[in-house]
Amino acid sequence: MAALVDDVRTIREENPFESMMSRFDHAAQLLQLDLDLYKVLRVPNREITTYIPVFMDDGHIEVFTGYRVQHNFARGPAKGGIRYAPDVTLDEVRALAAWMTWKCAVVNIPFGGAKGGIICDPSQMSQSELERMTRRYTAELIDFIGPERDVPAPDMNTNEQTMAWIMDTYSMHARHTVTAVVTGKPIDLAGSRGRREATGRGLLIVIDEAVKKLAMKPEETRVVVQGSGNVGGIAATLMHEKGYKIVAISDIHGGIHNPKGLDISRVMAHLAKHRTLEKYPEADPVSNHELLELDCEVLLPAATENQITSNNASRIKCKILAEGANGPTTAAADDVLERNGVFVIPDILANAGGVTCSYFEWVQDRMGYFWKEDVVNERLQDIMVASFHDVSKYAETHGVNNRIAAYMLAIDRVAYITRVRGIYA
Repeated sequence: MAALVDDVRTIREENPFESMMSRFDHAAQLLQLDLDLYKVLRVPNREITTYIPVFMDDGHIEVFTGYRVQHNFARGPAKGGIRYAPDVTLDEVRALAAWMTWKCAVVNIPFGGAKGGIICDPSQMSQSELERMTRRYTAELIDFIGPERDVPAPDMNTNEQTMAWIMDTYSMHARHTVTAVVTGKPIDLAGSRGRREATGRGLLIVIDEAVKKLAMKPEETRVVVQGSGNVGGIAATLMHEKGYKIVAISDIHGGIHNPKGLDISRVMAHLAKHRTLEKYPEADPVSNHELLELDCEVLLPAATENQITSNNASRIKCKILAEGANGPTTAAADDVLERNGVFVIPDILANAGGVTCSYFEWVQDRMGYFWKEDVVNERLQDIMVASFHDVSKYAETHGVNNRIAAYMLAIDRVAYITRVRGIYA
């Protein structure tokens, strides 16, 4: 019976929607949020479930389940990625959509939150099958997305090509080219310079600010990175160039560790050549779970949700936890980290560089005028630095940790706009 209770507790702890809601409830209570506003903000505006018939390459039809959750439109069009994975759930998409609302509000850009997903295994599908599935999914959502309604972007297992298919499908229905319907497009297809590096660069920026705040020096700061893709790999590369000592990094198969520091350019070259970090000659192998518990000053989980839980939080040894992934820390782990003095840069701030640059891409598409990369990076720097200090000041003023401060700041901003706009009846 005890084992069953533990299993249920673990399932509840690792449910991303429950983690998000527990933090929302805590922040709303501290804000003394009006009950009527609380009832409006705690639920999505719209949830769409669609069933997607697709002709597979061998001629049979497979029906995939797709979701799009649009959480909030108060501050502007909804914004959020689309992920393809076999374990996509509606609860996960709900949580991610809400996180996008708070993330956009934390960095003060004029978007609400949305998220999408399709239950599929893209590793077992051909390019043509993925294209047919993406186009049919887009067609099913055609009345609910658009530059003024909901602007999708890449996420797990989707990329520039996926966004190009969505943009083309939407444009065929609109009977003219609509570049601003998605972000994360190829640069030659009205994408933005600096977009691919933006999430990793944003992480570098907020980590730099945290290191200054804690009177640390980059060259004396050991960094552990979980994940080596578009977020972790780029963040590790940029931090290495800045002088940080990257002592461990991982991919889906496991990690590598060298306490003297890794040459990240060589690591990434090995990964590109072999498509795995395994057998990298200048480091020792380490599992993804062991990697999180290594001695370091900065821990950067940039893989997936629920990596730091009540089970391992007490063994986390970092001074700064910068969340590159969405929801890598469960709500139950927050209290343990706070008691242990870990300075958390929460996901809705730490990885907001991606959506900030997506906002830049949307603006450029609507203007039809595109910026140089140094302009993109300069504007990203301005927003991320200001947002870091907004959250830090809120935390100090209200006597709360950074995560709750970020939620309070975001909820306060969305609640203000909701109150001013009123409820249409």
